[in-house]
Amino acid sequence: MPIRKASCAAALLTALLSSHSATAETTLRIAMTASDIPTATGLPNNGFEGMRFLGYPIFEGLVLWDLTKTDKLAGLRPGLAEKWEQDPADNKTWIFHLRRGVKFHDGTDFNADAVIWNLDRYFNNNSPQFEPPSSAMSRARVPIMGSYKKVDDHAVAITTTKPASYFPYMAVYLLFTSPASFEKAGKEWAKVATLPAAGTGPFRITKIVPRQEANLARFDGYWDTSRKAKVDNVVLMPIPEANSRLAALRSGQVDWIEVPPPDGLASLKSAGFTVTTGSYPHVWPWFYNIGATNSPFKDVKVRQGLNYCIDRDGLVSLLNGTAEPSVGWLKASDSDFGSPVNRYKYDPAKGKALLAEAGYTAAKPLSFKAMISNSGSGQMLPLPMNEFLQQNLKEACSVNVEFNVTEWQMLLTAARATPDAPNLQGAMALNISSPSSDAGVMARYFSSANFSPNGFNFEQWKDDEFDDALKTISESTDPKVISAAYRKAHERLVDNPPWLFIVHDLNPRAMSTKVKGFVSPQSWFVDLTLVSVQ
Repeated sequence: MPIRKASCAAALLTALLSSHSATAETTLRIAMTASDIPTATGLPNNGFEGMRFLGYPIFEGLVLWDLTKTDKLAGLRPGLAEKWEQDPADNKTWIFHLRRGVKFHDGTDFNADAVIWNLDRYFNNNSPQFEPPSSAMSRARVPIMGSYKKVDDHAVAITTTKPASYFPYMAVYLLFTSPASFEKAGKEWAKVATLPAAGTGPFRITKIVPRQEANLARFDGYWDTSRKAKVDNVVLMPIPEANSRLAALRSGQVDWIEVPPPDGLASLKSAGFTVTTGSYPHVWPWFYNIGATNSPFKDVKVRQGLNYCIDRDGLVSLLNGTAEPSVGWLKASDSDFGSPVNRYKYDPAKGKALLAEAGYTAAKPLSFKAMISNSGSGQMLPLPMNEFLQQNLKEACSVNVEFNVTEWQMLLTAARATPDAPNLQGAMALNISSPSSDAGVMARYFSSANFSPNGFNFEQWKDDEFDDALKTISESTDPKVISAAYRKAHERLVDNPPWLFIVHDLNPRAMSTKVKGFVSPQSWFVDLTLVSVQ
């Protein structure tokens, strides 16, 4: 009898443990490169890392990214709009047909009124819900927003200031928050994130602790039942220093780190951790401040000369192969790269000759200040990378570069400044990693209509041939015509460079073997619903 009782007790314990195992919640812990939690009112700051983790998982747009593939650039898929089309009577107007039955996390309805309310939040300075920080980001990402109106409860019309075949690639950055969140917070955006704010995405925010962590939970009422999250919870931690992220992964504090230090990759792999890399539309440049009063970069020979002075292969070696040389906005292997006159490579003699033609020699060296960050979304390892470039430019072409190191969000704010703005502190270059995914991004970064502070053309760069090509891209409906114009536009970016093209990132991440199902898309963003923790 005692033996039988012991056997029954063991069986009962096994059953209880099995039951607990089957129902135990799973939590995915991620170390971000940001130095703080991105803002949580529905349109996060901290660049695309903010959108990656505190944007799309919680707050969605009419259009969403398809992040399920690795073999091609991420395309678009229906989001809160199940379909869209240009108005046949007006190619500046787009009709978005909204998905029915969608609820915000707070149980309120997503409908056309919620869309208009959010668009007023971004684009109507006189609306009660106007939110200046989110407005600044939205206007820079969608600089051609004109007007918008409700067609009926399940359709809205958005009219751009000019025809834009690529407008859906801009609409993807406009995310929607429940209007009830604003009301519940006493109509104060500063209090909305503490509720927390409600979106429509596969995760909902449960807690925000500034500088420490953001907690997300799976939203079981998510409208797309085929895309429900596999983990119960996600914890996001800002750890801006690369070696600190590495230590957090090794110690088991987190399951996933963004941008592991290159010199730690081999040891991570040998210890059994998963390291992923993959091509994605990313370029790590310096933006030339062409528009500043005494800018040396008004002369194209200076801008071209520096592009011949830098040792991209040496920098890639420093990064242990987690990047590739950049000789244009697009990768040289891209079919739309075109055939520019200049094919940049490490050629100090040519670089020095171009600088000399512009009046800069070893006796009278080019000297300027660059504003850089200590970390940030897509910034890779900005301090050692920029130190390498500083020494490289000095030794190869007698160029003196001084750095002003600031936080990532302050650097992003600087990119929307006018050329001589005091907050630039005299900077003649900004090191800001940037997307290179589509014609919509090309337009907002380089169109002469988008000079800062109204758009992302911080450089105040103007090229008539580029603008003509962009006009063709915007107005044409013929894919061959659009592709030819895209190539022409890119050739002008290379030959009349607004940027110092340095490297393209290969998107390294490191994870515990407990993390399953991760897909590394050709995108700045990831689909957290695919990931499980086992």
